[in-house]
Amino acid sequence: MKIKEKKVLVFGSGISGEAACSLLLREGAEVVLYDGNDKLDREEILSKIPESGNGSLQILLGTLADEKKAQLLKTLDLVVMSPGVPTDLPIVNEMRDRGIPIWGEIELAYEAGKGEVLAITGTNGKTTTTSLLGQIMKNYTENTYVVGNIGNPYTSVALETTEDSVIVAEMSSFQLETIETFRPRVSAILNITPDHLNRHHTMEAYIAAKENIAKNQTEEDTCVLNYEDAVTRQFGETLKAKVLYFSSQRILEEGIYLDGEKIVLSLNGEKTEICTVNELNILGTHNHENAMAAAAMAAAYGVPVEIIRKTLKEFQGVEHRIEFVAEKDGVVYYNDSKGTNPDAAIKGIQAMNRPTYLIGGGYDKGSEYDEWIEAFDGKVKELVLIGVTAQKIADCARKHGFEHIVFADSLEDAVKECAARAGSGDAVLLSPACASWDMFKSFEQRGELFKKYVRDLMA
Repeated sequence: MKIKEKKVLVFGSGISGEAACSLLLREGAEVVLYDGNDKLDREEILSKIPESGNGSLQILLGTLADEKKAQLLKTLDLVVMSPGVPTDLPIVNEMRDRGIPIWGEIELAYEAGKGEVLAITGTNGKTTTTSLLGQIMKNYTENTYVVGNIGNPYTSVALETTEDSVIVAEMSSFQLETIETFRPRVSAILNITPDHLNRHHTMEAYIAAKENIAKNQTEEDTCVLNYEDAVTRQFGETLKAKVLYFSSQRILEEGIYLDGEKIVLSLNGEKTEICTVNELNILGTHNHENAMAAAAMAAAYGVPVEIIRKTLKEFQGVEHRIEFVAEKDGVVYYNDSKGTNPDAAIKGIQAMNRPTYLIGGGYDKGSEYDEWIEAFDGKVKELVLIGVTAQKIADCARKHGFEHIVFADSLEDAVKECAARAGSGDAVLLSPACASWDMFKSFEQRGELFKKYVRDLMA
């Protein structure tokens, strides 16, 4: 669809909606930005949308009166949905009934942009895999963009892309609901477990949204899937695209897999060792799977194994997610400040392959800590607690027979306590199992300060 002089409704503000508006304005569209939240600041929204191109912009906030809504819908050529807006709202159904094309922000970017897309979805691991694949592709070609659910809207860069661009895109189920022609050269579904059912309503609808990532792929394309996930393994049997599986549990004839500690790529009858898991800086089986998925996608695109191998060994992980910080006197320090609830923090513990001094505690969200404590599984030498939940966690730990507990007045004191007690071969892990708001503005600030205090040890 030619966008110039078309009347386009962008449904939903926020970073994706604002980026979509900017693209449409540059393309000369008549843009209406609508958001049902009448408490939003119109001037603040305008300040985030650069004035460029020959288009025009109108902002509508709050509930639309029936007459105004009917008048607007009569004149629309296209609707672009922001990912956070449900696609089954009555007004959206009315648009659909009127035959108005409904795109997502991703579809708009794909139609406006150029180059080839490598797209990743899954319930868990998307950001790490996208970041890693993005780094591999940047080491292969400078003309690489990393976009999508990772925080950089595809629409913000689409008009800068060229025919030889590579776009590495993290895709949420929300974004995949509204694609039409979007066709990645290589796609991946890392895993599927129940999530976002308040939006999708059924597991079947959630799975269908994820599987949309491959719906337009052909025999010329590749889809990378997790062999150990029953949903994705079964999905692979239905695809037109070439399927490459990855597995952390078994050797595959074709695909990428763990053979002991070795990551092995098997393509066209030829087996190549990429590296060992001990050479990676990202820990845990879930991260080994993320690394295999990224490597398989890059190999399917044609990236030489040497570049894949080098990047995997150099990659330091996603900031604040089991992020390697430093090593001093044989002790390694990891920042998992994003472990803001017990379930997330369990993955941090499971990723540790050394005796661990664990820093926990923070804002009380009403969580229970029993499963987290049980996941220590003999790995945690000492639990160093901070924040308002310190006593609650200590009581829970003692209930489960864990007595090696230290209280610290601040994160800085906790780091110093761990450094004084840990010896060569140990790890120090910040994975609080709590939100940060009692002592910090955000988990990002907590993680940044942790890294600063660890680096101060090096001075």
